[in-house]
Amino acid sequence: MSDIGQIAYLISIWALPVVLAITIHEAGHAYAAYWLGDDFAHRNGRTSLNPLVHIDLFGTLLLPALLLITSAGFIIGYAKPVPVFFKRLKPERIGTALVALAGPLANIVLALLGAVLLYIVPLLPNLVGSWLEPNLKNLIIVNALLAAFNMLPLPPLDGGRVMMVVLPARVSERIQVFERFGILLVFGLALILPPLLSEFGIRFNPIADWAVGGAGFILSMVYGITGW
Repeated sequence: MSDIGQIAYLISIWALPVVLAITIHEAGHAYAAYWLGDDFAHRNGRTSLNPLVHIDLFGTLLLPALLLITSAGFIIGYAKPVPVFFKRLKPERIGTALVALAGPLANIVLALLGAVLLYIVPLLPNLVGSWLEPNLKNLIIVNALLAAFNMLPLPPLDGGRVMMVVLPARVSERIQVFERFGILLVFGLALILPPLLSEFGIRFNPIADWAVGGAGFILSMVYGITGW
């Protein structure tokens, strides 16, 4: 297979899982916010399962494709953030944690569904099954990685929001001031520092280690529940 053919094949079995995972993640946040008293995201169409309302051109499509093509060793991505007015949630602090957890939990549910659907692959025509099987396996992997990555305890990631709820209010307020810079810290730790330090023989990749380790735990749970 030519290089172009290989890239086209990789995109065909990774694009749909990535888009579905990110869509269900963001919709999970929006649904949870709606159920807990903030209907802003719902009124702006973010409870939809239509990927087009959640996709960010760079974060959802270009960044994962770049990491895949360059064999970075892991895939991360993001969608348009779901707007949530946390003060409208009832109760506010617990509601904030539940809205944050809803995205990763939605990913775990989708991973479970993907594992169940693997049982129908042998019943399908070979051509269909040979394409669907890697899609489903990648769907399980991507959802596990996305759930684990987002539970990293750094704001504005979901794990960071949960951490700020769990910590005393005084400590949370101090951490919150760094929220606007948190995503830059994540990208620095994930994409900039690891290759720089590797030039000096230093292995430093905390984001990938967290995501891969967490994904491994989720995968073992998913496959254990579904019998694979």
